[in-house]
Amino acid sequence: MAIAAVRAAAAPDVPEIVRIQADTWATAYAELVPAAAIEQLRSSAAQDAWLAAVTSGAGHLIVATEGEWTVGFCAAAPAAAPEGATAPADPTLGAEAWGEIGVLLVEPRWGRRGHGGRLLAAAAEALRASGALYGLAWVPEADQASRKFYARAGWEPDGTVRAFDTGAGTLREVRITGSLDLKLDQP
Repeated sequence: MAIAAVRAAAAPDVPEIVRIQADTWATAYAELVPAAAIEQLRSSAAQDAWLAAVTSGAGHLIVATEGEWTVGFCAAAPAAAPEGATAPADPTLGAEAWGEIGVLLVEPRWGRRGHGGRLLAAAAEALRASGALYGLAWVPEADQASRKFYARAGWEPDGTVRAFDTGAGTLREVRITGSLDLKLDQP
């Protein structure tokens, strides 16, 4: 069995990040997002954007590996507090108490091997080190697999929904929130 790990992304990881995002969206969101939008994820502009994310030092970009293979990635950064949200332990905490998971993807063929949990735990640790206590993520409303994944981490929908015009319809996303005090169970 190959060793699974997570680590900070580096510039040489960008082609795999681009491939994983496009391939995963093509599999998971083909019914939700037009093919043309998914194809844009493979563009040189997408490559440049991910390279800028890796080299800027803003936020946290983490990759999951199994042996020599890159199998998933997560992008996280400080976020504004969700509208109307208050921190349960200290209502004086400001926006810095929130971190956002911008994207967390594991290639479907590498699913159910703990990579998503390792990525979320590593992102939570990085966000906590930046001062955040709570996390949020936007998930397509129809993406039951991602919603169940976050629920297992104790994150739940907070009632906020946003919608995007995809050019071929509307994509509705729900906001999921929860504690960043996550611990990865070790086997």
